[in-house]
Amino acid sequence: MTRKKALDLLHKNMESPNLRRHCYAVEAAMKALARRFGEDIEKWGIVGLLHDGDYEKTRETPEKHTLMMAEWLKKAKVTDKEILDAILSHNYAHTGQNPPKNRLEWSLYCCDELTGFIVAVALVRPDKKLSTVTVESVLKKWEQKAFAAGVKREQIEECEGRLGIPLPDFIDISLKAMQGIAKDLGL
Repeated sequence: MTRKKALDLLHKNMESPNLRRHCYAVEAAMKALARRFGEDIEKWGIVGLLHDGDYEKTRETPEKHTLMMAEWLKKAKVTDKEILDAILSHNYAHTGQNPPKNRLEWSLYCCDELTGFIVAVALVRPDKKLSTVTVESVLKKWEQKAFAAGVKREQIEECEGRLGIPLPDFIDISLKAMQGIAKDLGL
């Protein structure tokens, strides 16, 4: 699957500009992580781009989240098991199936929540720009449990044990990736 086809599939099934931006942010972080690990950048990016592609249609039935996207991908003749498994692993907490088992899947698991946290940090800055967010400013907010209270910090912190990347480095990788597409994120 090409990025263009993945983007078409995303836009066909997701109308919310903010949800689309979230998918773009995860795509950017996943590409940066693929670079770090010497993995397939396009494949990892597609996984990041499509991981929440069915969210608008499954919001009320979280147990169906990712299952619908996997079906859409199969209908689009995507047979790449790594892509399908990674998409499915994203929602194992609700489906009870496909827990993350490799770097691709753990990268998605960890960076998904982090991108939202970084956006929250940017939005409380006076200029609301990613360009002025630093790893230090993210870590300062990290300690404030009331800040972005819905973000599962423990999920992000799995980066250390599962990926061998210290939290500050993981934040740095994701932040720089997001800063690189700040215009697309509206930040």
